[in-house]
Parts: sequence; C-alpha cells; structure tokens
Amino acid sequence: MHRPAQRLTRILTCAAAVPVIFIASGCSSDSGSGSDGAKKDSGSKASASASGKDKAATVEKAAFSKLPEPCEVLSKKSLDDLVPEAKDKSGKAGTSDDTSARGTCSWDSLDNNGVDGSQFRWLRVSLMRFDSDASLGSGAKRAQNNFAKQVADAQATEGAKSVKTEPVPGMGDQTTVVAYDLKKDKENFKQQTVVTRVENAVVTIDYNGAGLAGDKAPSAKDLSKAAEKAAKEASAAVVSANKAGGTDSGSGSGSGSKESDSKDSGSEDSGSKDSKDSGSKESSKSSTKPKS
Repeated sequence: MHRPAQRLTRILTCAAAVPVIFIASGCSSDSGSGSDGAKKDSGSKASASASGKDKAATVEKAAFSKLPEPCEVLSKKSLDDLVPEAKDKSGKAGTSDDTSARGTCSWDSLDNNGVDGSQFRWLRVSLMRFDSDASLGSGAKRAQNNFAKQVADAQATEGAKSVKTEPVPGMGDQTTVVAYDLKKDKENFKQQTVVTRVENAVVTIDYNGAGLAGDKAPSAKDLSKAAEKAAKEASAAVVSANKAGGTDSGSGSGSGSKESDSKDSGSEDSGSKDSKDSGSKESSKSSTKPKS
C-alpha cells in the first residue's frame, strides 16, 4: 500500500516541476531575443546618427577658386572716366597674405585748374573670395554674410552725413550702393560705396569726389553711376578669371578664405572688421585728402 502512494507522490512532484522548467526556459528564450533586438536597434540608431553627421558635414562646392589681379579688373577706358588725371593708371596694389582670397587696388586723380579750382577723385577696388568649409558653411553663404558686413561698415562710416542705401537690381547675385557726404579738412566729399556679391566672391567699389579750391562739387548721381559701372566690370572680371578651367582649391578645407575669416574675427557671424583686409587697404577716410 505504501509503495503505490510513494510512486504517485513522485509522479505528481515531477509533473509540477515540468511547467517550471518550461517557464524558465521560455523566459530565458525571450530575454535572449529581446537583447538581440536591442542590440540591432542600438546599432541602427548609431548608424543613422553617423549618417546624419556625414550629411551635416557636407557643403556645396564653391563656384570660384581664384581672384583676378585687382589692379587689372578695370579697362583703360573705365579708368580714364573714373580717375582721368591719375598719375599712375596701373594703380597701387594693397598688401595681401593670400591673393587668391583677397586683394585691393587704389587710384587717385587731381585735375588742377589753378585759380578756377580742382576736381579730386579717389577709387578703390576690393575683392574677397570665400571657400566652402564644413564648419563655417558654403562659400556662397559666407560671401553673403561678408556682403552684409561691407554694407553695414559703409553705413557706419564715422562722420558720414545724409547716408542713403539702395539695392541695385540685376547686378550679380546681390548689389547695394551706400552714398553719403563726408567733410574732411574743410572740404566736402561725396562718397559712393557699391558692394556686389557674385557666388562666393564679394566686390566692393569705393569712389569719391570733391570740388576743391572753390570748384563745384561733383554730382552724386554721376559718381554713383560711374561706381556701379566699375562694380559690374570688376564682377565680370572675377567670373572671367574662373572660366579658364579653374577648380575649387579648398572645398571643405577653407584655404585662404578660412584664414580670412579667422583673421576677420568671424566676419560673417560676429560682424567684426577684417583685420587683415583693413591692413591691406588704405582707409577711405584718410584717402579722401588730395595729394599735394
């Protein structure tokens, strides 16, 4: 009698133990499957994140890789019109540590008519080019920021009076003219600053004139028209210089223009002045004084 009872007890005990084993096995199987899924999900997210970073680091290639010589962007005829009595029509080139990224050239003209007075003219061409850079943005975007900076700097010229700012449609990608009057050494000068952006390059024309020793002041409208013509010609010279198979030498590296921005104290982001460029070009205010 005792043996069948003991046998039955053992059978029931084993039967009760079987679901526990299956449950434990099932939990173990689910846990392993969930772990693999988590790893796959984590891996896909990491891959997507890396892919996103790669896309973020990609910037469009800059259109222009070089600049023309700033003293050669205007034709002889244009210089005869702008600075008719210039002593040196070849111009005075400003210093630059990277001529592929920036350059300036200036001319001055004094038409001395003795007791009848004199007519003074001063002209400066400034060229800047910006490469595309993964950390700073595309060359065109950086040029847009510098364009805005050049316009703002002209508007904020110390001593400027009757400042007028007007966009010029149909010239380059962006063009703005800033006109104002400036008195220096008891003489009244009429200043025209034309800023033009073409792709990743910015062309700035500074042009002023004055009637000295009793001669009448030049027409601001005529000066503006002449400065706009010079800006159009200089912009065309930039485009032409890059048509001879030139390729972007630093797309993504920012060679030249990247240095320009760092020495520019972040011209496109902070709006501060370009220390190198300021050193390379003569001050328009000091240059308004006619040479004796």
